[in-house]
Amino acid sequence: MEQLKHECGVAMIRLLKPLEYYERKYGTWRYGLNKLYLMMEKQHNRGQEGAGAACVSLDAPAGEEYMFRERAEGKDAITEIFRRISPSSADGNSDLTGEKYSFAGQLYMGHLRYSTTDKHGLQYVHPFLRRNNWRAKNLCLCGNFNMTNIDEVFELLTQQGQSPRIYGDAYIMLELMGHRLDREVERLYGDARMKGLEGVFITRYIDDNIQMSNVLRTTMAHFDGGYVMCGLTGSGEMFTMRDPWGIRPAFYYQDDEVVAVASERPVIQTTFDLETNDIHELLPGQSLIVNRSGRCQLEQILPEKKYSACSFERIYFSRGSDYDIYQERKRLGEQLMPAIKEAIGGDISHTVFSYIPNTAEVAFLGLTDGFRRAEHDVRIEKVVWKDIKLRTFITEDKERNDLAAHVYDISYGSLRAQVDNLVIIDDSVVRGTTLKESIFKILDRLHPKKIVMVSSSPQIRSPDCYGIDMSSLGELCAFRAAIALIRENGMSRLIDDTYHACKAQPLAMNHVRAIYAPFTAEQISRKMVEMLRPEGMTTPVEMVFQSIAGLHEACPNHPGDWYFTGHYPTPGGIRMVNQAFVNYVENEEKRR
Repeated sequence: MEQLKHECGVAMIRLLKPLEYYERKYGTWRYGLNKLYLMMEKQHNRGQEGAGAACVSLDAPAGEEYMFRERAEGKDAITEIFRRISPSSADGNSDLTGEKYSFAGQLYMGHLRYSTTDKHGLQYVHPFLRRNNWRAKNLCLCGNFNMTNIDEVFELLTQQGQSPRIYGDAYIMLELMGHRLDREVERLYGDARMKGLEGVFITRYIDDNIQMSNVLRTTMAHFDGGYVMCGLTGSGEMFTMRDPWGIRPAFYYQDDEVVAVASERPVIQTTFDLETNDIHELLPGQSLIVNRSGRCQLEQILPEKKYSACSFERIYFSRGSDYDIYQERKRLGEQLMPAIKEAIGGDISHTVFSYIPNTAEVAFLGLTDGFRRAEHDVRIEKVVWKDIKLRTFITEDKERNDLAAHVYDISYGSLRAQVDNLVIIDDSVVRGTTLKESIFKILDRLHPKKIVMVSSSPQIRSPDCYGIDMSSLGELCAFRAAIALIRENGMSRLIDDTYHACKAQPLAMNHVRAIYAPFTAEQISRKMVEMLRPEGMTTPVEMVFQSIAGLHEACPNHPGDWYFTGHYPTPGGIRMVNQAFVNYVENEEKRR
């Protein structure tokens, strides 16, 4: 319902045969390029602020370009970049003997961007490119990541004498990894000289013997955060690495023609017409490396740490067409049955069940299937409709909010006024803005006996710092409710004590959890209803949230739950949540 922005999607392809092979078998040398386009479009849900693509040609002679990159901004960025890089029909279908096209290569990289740092503009769109006159020193990077210790890494670079042009985790990653790649090339240069090689033979020796595992080990050990890092070198190395906590996801496939990597499994499955079991998940701290000759291997770059795969990937972000995610979302819905029955007083015959389109549909199916298995005849209606996203030049808050309230509409006559309860499920309640400004207002027009607003995820109590756009504590509805309860109960000293603890001991523990400790989840839910209930609404409302236990039962292989529990897996996450509370208190004081 409240659209969250995710840190990005990645796609990579390594063709293992000459381009002529794909031209003969598939009728076009653009086989890899076409597959990259499909993989990016299938992940459009992961980023609509910008997109980029890169390519490396292993066949380009000296004096010709061998590393290509295109980037564009906006929701139509994928279409724009492929319009630029694909030859027009007037150029012929697939003839490789004539004009040398850009993006005619063996290594492909694609990226889709959502910003969680408020930094916008083409300069922040991946991939990032570091140029050099030596092929092996050219580096192109993209990723799905958010680093939590960028200050420390920036300090490391400057102490080495470097001066990064832009202060941002992607640029700093590029500079640090580029520095380590330079050292790897220089190591091989020394080896080549020791072997008596000279001139172009030194270059060939370097290109054929780059060890990206050395570069990754000496680079990634410095970073704290959730990430999937992808890269290409000018000499033909391709690599993907997952963070040692397994926070961000990555999947890969290999056969004798291609190696493919993506942020989501069904992307590869659909693009290459594969079975679920054909695709594998990259393990925490592991890297998939394909060298210049096409040899593919898995290497453990960093030791695996406490496994903390992001559960929000399963609830919200990843495509619901994934085999496991589909089943997990259905279980999330089904597990809410007892709480919902209690909320409606067991009166199923006078209750209509529905959902907020579109991401809550699968949880809704699980919920209603569960009632049917319990031999209950449930009434289902499509109560809420999502219209096109309204765009407006209006800048006044009141006018803009009034227009935003019409993003959703209702099915009039879908329930009996003052007779039927309405149970309506969504995947999450983050800020609560859409509930207050739109959903509750339009549902009240139906005059149900009671509205039970259901979330298939638990209360979101803590900000994310690993790539999801919910970094401000003050924006979180559950947090605002807890603060309100503290003040109503004369406990404001708790806010002051937590503030001083966060300032004095930012790495010791997540001190912000103390804000929630005095209250039950039910008390916070009731306060959320009070805060989100629009003026003039007459229908009684109750909110039902998924439990933490229910979340882990439904998604047993994705234990990362810091946004619900405050249990951050990395030191950087702990520091950032404590700093978020400091920022909240200090900003509140400024407003007074």
